[in-house]
Amino acid sequence: MSDLDLLTQSLARNVKRWRTERGFTLDVLAARAGVSRGMLIQIEQARTNPSIGTVVKIGDALGVSVTTLLDYEQGPKVRIVPPEQVVRLWHTDAGSYSRLLAGAEAPGPLEMWEWKLMPGESSSSDPHPIGTVEIGHVTAGELTLTVDGAEHRVPAGSSVTFDANAPHTYGNQGTEPTEFVLAISVPPAT
Repeated sequence: MSDLDLLTQSLARNVKRWRTERGFTLDVLAARAGVSRGMLIQIEQARTNPSIGTVVKIGDALGVSVTTLLDYEQGPKVRIVPPEQVVRLWHTDAGSYSRLLAGAEAPGPLEMWEWKLMPGESSSSDPHPIGTVEIGHVTAGELTLTVDGAEHRVPAGSSVTFDANAPHTYGNQGTEPTEFVLAISVPPAT
């Protein structure tokens, strides 16, 4: 079984499990996530490989992390994620990428990401639920963070926190690669 097949099946199982635990019908989850009922059916039947944006929206609607939705199995209280199990969810031909390093439910989703942005590249994110906070630390280059239309420069060695319930974009307007680690805390679904 390929990694993609394993992820698709894990996503199918976990979306259905968390939707059932939350007491959501397909229609309720579709409305909360802003995705079609048909897409949810295809996801729960492991018949599609949705975009990361769709997976994030479903996770936000369920109040669980992307890590939880892609988790292969229920693990112990202590979970070590070896390098070969880190999931690269976004990349470009130029070499930019984001990798989901680890995640947990504490009490809502908590994720830690590794990002690399090549010069001139960026990645945008839709607003997360109210109460979502992101904390980043730039390890190389300079991050251009745009939150709700306002641009902020974050140089190497600096950290940044922001409320992520507004549109935001991670960008590299410099001439060298930008690298940063990002933690995202989402409040539990109500």
